[in-house]
Amino acid sequence: MKKLEAIIRPEQFQHLKNGLASLGISGLTVSEAAGCGKQKGKKGLFRGTSFEIQLVPKVKVEMIVEDEKIDPIVDIILETCSTSTVGDGKIFIFPVEEVIRIRSGERGSEAIL
Repeated sequence: MKKLEAIIRPEQFQHLKNGLASLGISGLTVSEAAGCGKQKGKKGLFRGTSFEIQLVPKVKVEMIVEDEKIDPIVDIILETCSTSTVGDGKIFIFPVEEVIRIRSGERGSEAIL
Protein backbone atom coordinates (compact mmCIF):
# COMPACT_ATOMS: atom_id res chain seq x y z
CA MET A 1 0.00 0.00 0.00
CA LYS A 2 1.02 3.59 -0.59
CA LYS A 3 0.02 6.96 0.75
CA LEU A 4 -0.36 9.57 -1.96
CA GLU A 5 -0.43 13.27 -1.10
CA ALA A 6 -1.15 15.87 -3.75
CA ILE A 7 -0.87 19.61 -3.16
CA ILE A 8 -2.97 21.28 -5.86
CA ARG A 9 -4.64 24.55 -6.83
CA PRO A 10 -8.04 24.89 -5.08
CA GLU A 11 -9.84 25.55 -8.37
CA GLN A 12 -8.63 22.20 -9.77
CA PHE A 13 -10.03 20.09 -6.91
CA GLN A 14 -13.48 19.38 -8.41
CA HIS A 15 -11.86 18.21 -11.66
CA LEU A 16 -9.57 15.91 -9.66
CA LYS A 17 -12.43 14.56 -7.56
CA ASN A 18 -14.42 13.71 -10.72
CA GLY A 19 -11.37 12.02 -12.27
CA LEU A 20 -10.75 9.94 -9.15
CA ALA A 21 -14.41 8.94 -9.03
CA SER A 22 -14.09 7.60 -12.59
CA LEU A 23 -11.35 5.28 -11.25
CA GLY A 24 -13.54 4.17 -8.35
CA ILE A 25 -11.50 6.10 -5.77
CA SER A 26 -13.74 7.54 -3.08
CA GLY A 27 -11.65 7.51 0.10
CA LEU A 28 -9.97 10.91 0.39
CA THR A 29 -8.82 13.27 3.08
CA VAL A 30 -8.87 16.88 1.93
CA SER A 31 -7.34 19.82 3.81
CA GLU A 32 -6.92 23.49 3.11
CA ALA A 33 -3.25 24.42 2.98
CA ALA A 34 -1.05 27.39 2.18
CA GLY A 35 2.49 27.42 0.92
CA CYS A 36 5.06 28.79 -1.43
CA GLY A 37 7.70 27.42 -3.73
CA LYS A 38 8.98 28.73 -7.01
CA GLN A 39 5.76 30.74 -7.23
CA LYS A 40 6.98 32.87 -4.28
CA GLY A 41 3.54 34.27 -3.56
CA LYS A 42 1.76 36.93 -5.56
CA LYS A 43 1.10 40.64 -5.48
CA GLY A 44 -2.30 42.18 -5.12
CA LEU A 45 -3.91 45.60 -5.13
CA PHE A 46 -6.60 46.61 -2.65
CA ARG A 47 -8.07 50.10 -2.69
CA GLY A 48 -4.98 51.48 -4.34
CA THR A 49 -2.58 49.83 -1.89
CA SER A 50 -0.19 47.17 -3.16
CA PHE A 51 0.39 44.13 -0.97
CA GLU A 52 2.15 40.78 -1.26
CA ILE A 53 0.69 37.40 -0.38
CA GLN A 54 3.63 35.16 0.50
CA LEU A 55 1.67 31.97 1.17
CA VAL A 56 -0.61 30.89 -1.65
CA PRO A 57 -3.82 28.93 -0.88
CA LYS A 58 -3.66 25.25 -1.87
CA VAL A 59 -5.62 22.05 -1.28
CA LYS A 60 -3.93 18.94 0.11
CA VAL A 61 -5.52 15.66 -1.02
CA GLU A 62 -4.42 12.47 0.75
CA MET A 63 -5.32 8.84 0.07
CA ILE A 64 -4.11 5.35 0.90
CA VAL A 65 -4.32 2.97 -2.06
CA GLU A 66 -3.00 -0.38 -3.23
CA ASP A 67 0.30 -0.23 -5.12
CA GLU A 68 -1.18 -1.04 -8.55
CA LYS A 69 -3.54 1.97 -8.37
CA ILE A 70 -0.75 4.55 -7.95
CA ASP A 71 0.13 5.03 -11.63
CA PRO A 72 -3.48 5.56 -12.83
CA ILE A 73 -4.09 8.01 -9.95
CA VAL A 74 -0.91 9.96 -10.75
CA ASP A 75 -2.01 10.11 -14.40
CA ILE A 76 -5.42 11.53 -13.37
CA ILE A 77 -3.76 14.13 -11.12
CA LEU A 78 -1.39 15.22 -13.89
CA GLU A 79 -4.24 15.34 -16.41
CA THR A 80 -6.74 17.26 -14.27
CA CYS A 81 -4.50 19.55 -12.23
CA SER A 82 -1.87 20.76 -14.68
CA THR A 83 -2.24 24.29 -16.00
CA SER A 84 1.37 24.23 -17.25
CA THR A 85 2.24 27.19 -15.04
CA VAL A 86 4.29 27.62 -11.87
CA GLY A 87 2.25 26.74 -8.79
CA ASP A 88 0.37 23.68 -10.07
CA GLY A 89 1.59 21.70 -7.04
CA LYS A 90 3.37 18.48 -6.13
CA ILE A 91 2.64 14.77 -5.66
CA PHE A 92 4.29 12.80 -2.85
CA ILE A 93 4.14 8.99 -2.55
CA PHE A 94 5.05 7.15 0.66
CA PRO A 95 5.09 3.44 1.58
CA VAL A 96 2.47 2.38 4.16
CA GLU A 97 3.25 -0.51 6.48
CA GLU A 98 -0.22 -1.18 7.84
CA VAL A 99 -3.77 0.16 7.83
CA ILE A 100 -6.28 -0.75 10.52
CA ARG A 101 -9.96 0.18 10.48
CA ILE A 102 -10.80 1.27 14.02
CA ARG A 103 -14.47 0.24 13.91
CA SER A 104 -13.96 -3.39 12.87
CA GLY A 105 -10.27 -4.11 13.37
CA GLU A 106 -9.87 -5.01 9.67
CA ARG A 107 -6.30 -4.75 8.45
CA GLY A 108 -4.53 -4.17 5.17
CA SER A 109 -6.45 -3.87 1.90
CA GLU A 110 -9.79 -4.66 3.56
CA ALA A 111 -9.37 -1.59 5.78
CA ILE A 112 -9.09 0.81 2.84
CA LEU A 113 -11.95 -0.52 0.70
